Amino acid sequence: MKKSLLLILTVFISLAAQSQDCFTRLQKAFDDRGAYSVSDDMHRNVILTFFEEGGTSYCISGKARVENGLIQSVFRQYEDDTYELMEKKFYSASKQAPVIVNGISEMIYNTDGEKFKIVFIEALKPKQKSYKEITLPDDL
Repeated sequence: MKKSLLLILTVFISLAAQSQDCFTRLQKAFDDRGAYSVSDDMHRNVILTFFEEGGTSYCISGKARVENGLIQSVFRQYEDDTYELMEKKFYSASKQAPVIVNGISEMIYNTDGEKFKIVFIEALKPKQKSYKEITLPDDL
């Protein structure tokens, strides 16, 4: 009984860590590499990261319309590649339209009580090239 409870707890903790890893990995990449500015347009390849109580999060695919540097509309993508407009009113902590900083939106809240961030993955700058290392001969 104790072993099965421990196993269930271990699986739950590992799943929670994996779901939280989604945004943590994205945030680290954007912090390390930086991002290009996000243009005014409909961006069809964004990642919506929803944050839940208890510190867990999960990421889904979506699209977002940006106008004057502010997020104006958000769509969630289904597995059949269709989109659904998030019709609920959404806003930033300052009760304004959310802004984008370094390729990631500020925290967004909606009238359903959800909180999420939008990651503009195509704005992520590429990795810098690294130098090719060599091995020295043993007979030096």
